Amino acid sequence: MPVRVSFLARYAALPSLAGTSFIPIAFVARLPLAMLTVGTLTAVAVASGSYALGGLAAGAVGLGAALGAPLLGGLADRHGQRHVVLAAGLLNAAGMLAVVLASYPPPLAGETPPWAVVAASFAAGLTTPQVGPLARARWMALTAGRARRALELDAALSYEGTADEVTFVLGPALVGALAALLGPGVPLGVAAALTAVFVGAFALHPTAVAAHPAGRDPHARVPARAWLIVLVPVAAMTAMGTFFGAMQAAVTAFAGERGAAEVGGLLYAAVGATSAVTALSVAAWSPRIALPVRWAACAAAMVLAALLPLAADSFESLTAALLVLGLPVGPIMVTVYAVGGRVAPDGRAGTVMTALASGLVAGTALGSGLAGALAESGGVAAAFGAPLGAAAGLLVLGAVAAAAGWGNHVD
Repeated sequence: MPVRVSFLARYAALPSLAGTSFIPIAFVARLPLAMLTVGTLTAVAVASGSYALGGLAAGAVGLGAALGAPLLGGLADRHGQRHVVLAAGLLNAAGMLAVVLASYPPPLAGETPPWAVVAASFAAGLTTPQVGPLARARWMALTAGRARRALELDAALSYEGTADEVTFVLGPALVGALAALLGPGVPLGVAAALTAVFVGAFALHPTAVAAHPAGRDPHARVPARAWLIVLVPVAAMTAMGTFFGAMQAAVTAFAGERGAAEVGGLLYAAVGATSAVTALSVAAWSPRIALPVRWAACAAAMVLAALLPLAADSFESLTAALLVLGLPVGPIMVTVYAVGGRVAPDGRAGTVMTALASGLVAGTALGSGLAGALAESGGVAAAFGAPLGAAAGLLVLGAVAAAAGWGNHVD
């Protein structure tokens, strides 16, 4: 019989599990990642006067992050999070400063060639510390074997989903404010300082040891079938990223048709607003509902909600549609991460969590390019078809996971 625990009590248990300092440290430590892409785009585009070079540099950040995430996760699983994350944080801070120096070289250094700017941006993305995925791996280790694991882990992953949403709203806003007040290179300098301090604190926090328990062989061979199962949630996160990137591009095209492309980001923020709230609510959902069933049900709701932007004919109606569309997004993110944790091979939680994050980054780039091309060739309606297709892909993958029963079991 499931243990009855109140909604607030589930969240109140988290500080006692990880320590009172862990949540604020991990929250601030992930903020630089939310600043990195937009900060790079701003610094490079303003310094060079070329939006093309700025976009190329921002794309290099995304490519580097997508490639580096699973590599860092694998290293963390083999050698422990503490040393790996600490090294990544220092290298990442140096990478961000390298982007600033490449964009604004000292007077005697001469002009930096474009390839060097792109290379520095790629290095900054490649060394991203992946705080969010590795924090999830820590929660999975901290809750393992506990009587209320299902409730506590749901609360932890719900919080993590909300923290990601909030930081990815705050990050670009902070970049804009710092760039406007102090200069376009300042946001990356601030992000580098935050990384050095807070990622360092995250790396040295006692919870790092929990994710790499003594006695577990990190080099043990994992059956190929186990990795094939992991590919399903990774594909789902790629579809989710495709949805995000495509929706951002489609909303920008919608605003552009009305002569106000610059408000596209503000309109899209409506998705994040409701997504953050519903992600937090997942901790109150019944643990009797199997995770893949929850995934498929929310994806079905997402498909229906993705039809709403097609009927929008004003900024007001589109905002309302996006607010509704955000409702199932947060729960799906929480659920797919939870399924990934349940099907992760023993001792490979960091690898799987970072692979999910990598899929999200890669999917965002894919969706942005796809919807942009569709908007160019077929208009806004065609562009809104891309996130609808991504939502349908999430539904298919959720149905596959539900049929196979992957991730059903808590322990």
